Amino acid sequence: MKEYWSTMASLLGLLAFSQSIFQAIFPPELRFAALKLFTQIFRCFSSYVYLDITEIDGVNTNELYNAVQLYLSSSVSISGNRLSLTRAVNSSAITFGLANNDCIRDSFNGVTVQWEHIVSQRQAQGYLWRPLPEEKRGFTLRIRKQDKPLILDSYLDFVMDRADEIRRKNQERRLFTNSRGGSLDSRGNPWESVPFKHPSTFDTLAMDPLRKQQIMEDLQDFAKGQSFYQQTGRAWKRGYLLYGPPGTGKSSMIAAMANFLGYDIYDLELTEVHNNSELRKLLMKTTSKSIIVIEDIDCSINLTDRKKKNPSSGSRTYFDLPDIRSGGGGYSSISGEKNGAGSITLSGLLNFTDGLWSCCGSERIFVFTTNHIEKLDPALLRSGRMDMHIFMSYCSFSALKILLKNYLNYSEDESDFPVLDEIKEVIDKAKTTPADVSELLIKNRRCKNRALTELLETLKSRAEKNGRELSKKEMGLEEEEEEEQEKRTLDSPKEASEFEEDRSKETEEGDEKDDDNTTRE
Repeated sequence: MKEYWSTMASLLGLLAFSQSIFQAIFPPELRFAALKLFTQIFRCFSSYVYLDITEIDGVNTNELYNAVQLYLSSSVSISGNRLSLTRAVNSSAITFGLANNDCIRDSFNGVTVQWEHIVSQRQAQGYLWRPLPEEKRGFTLRIRKQDKPLILDSYLDFVMDRADEIRRKNQERRLFTNSRGGSLDSRGNPWESVPFKHPSTFDTLAMDPLRKQQIMEDLQDFAKGQSFYQQTGRAWKRGYLLYGPPGTGKSSMIAAMANFLGYDIYDLELTEVHNNSELRKLLMKTTSKSIIVIEDIDCSINLTDRKKKNPSSGSRTYFDLPDIRSGGGGYSSISGEKNGAGSITLSGLLNFTDGLWSCCGSERIFVFTTNHIEKLDPALLRSGRMDMHIFMSYCSFSALKILLKNYLNYSEDESDFPVLDEIKEVIDKAKTTPADVSELLIKNRRCKNRALTELLETLKSRAEKNGRELSKKEMGLEEEEEEEQEKRTLDSPKEASEFEEDRSKETEEGDEKDDDNTTRE
């Protein structure tokens, strides 16, 4: 036994001595070159090809990585030996995926592939304009060389389509907002999100049914129009402007659009964006199949500077305004004061919606809302930026019937609502918002008759109030017209006398010229 252990010790000592001699004779550079050569020789004789899919591609998130992660979280992941279970905040669903540095096999059209989820620590970073995550994540796909054309042409497209189906099926849409002060999270993302669970749909939206049908058809044409937009050379995006009085359902319309298409919502708060460059970076971090919303845009930034004259420099034209022609300099669009690049300009907002940077993604919808459309610059309202203008009006009778169905279970064949005829006569004159009508119905939802009676009384009182205000305005206009007519009457004798004096002077000058001509003759 002693001889055995002594022999083992001698072999270990010889191995250590040989290793030290090898490191002294062959420097690290030579060893690295030899290892690289050996790897290349091995790849030449290997029958496999390895495809790497990283999480971050340059400055953008790799959509293929997200699609693969979602695809592997489906039923294919059940065959894995080690799974990673997660449950998001405010979510009732438990999702599972491939654990770190684990492998899983998948088959497609009789071809077997192997996925490996690789997670490693990122090396020390120098100074970067955007911090990268501490962990470096990615998927490695191992396939046979003869299967490479099939995988690149069909399998990856299948994974993308399958991921889209899973995303739509889960209906786990997200509501994003830009971080306060432009800060980034641990993954370098400037957006924070929560699950989007707004129940608004086009069926429950209080709006004219014909107008709703037009909007739904326009949304469907957009979602199915990828080939059309490519054929016409247009960016796959569309803009909607929702305008009207407060309480007419603009936010509910946005939620209904998101639920109808299955899109995420990015609620952009312009007051937290410092300059045009930061606005572009936020746009770069949005995903496809999303709705980018800017609510109350007339209150977020000042978009009327082009129509105003600067008192210090007199009349100014388009070519004199640097804040319109370029993204920096000129007058601040938020404070109205002279500033460098530390503000959002009208030019930056226009490029955000219709410039080159608006094409960095696809299948995205821009929605702006405002209570005062007359305050917006015409350049923001033209086609190509805001393609469809949707007026959110006061509650009409057709919209009222939808609210009655939502809150009182009203149906068209019911005849126990005799006050509906009276409501139909006064609802247009009352100019009441759907929000006000909904509040009355919610308060009295346990008693239908009381709800309709109180609604009728409210509508009548508002109609009478609006009628009195209208009559006062008409009387005011009549008084103004009478005052103008009196001024004209008072000014007319003076004008007539001045006209007669001018005529008499001209006559006297003509007579003097005739006398002079007679004397000369």
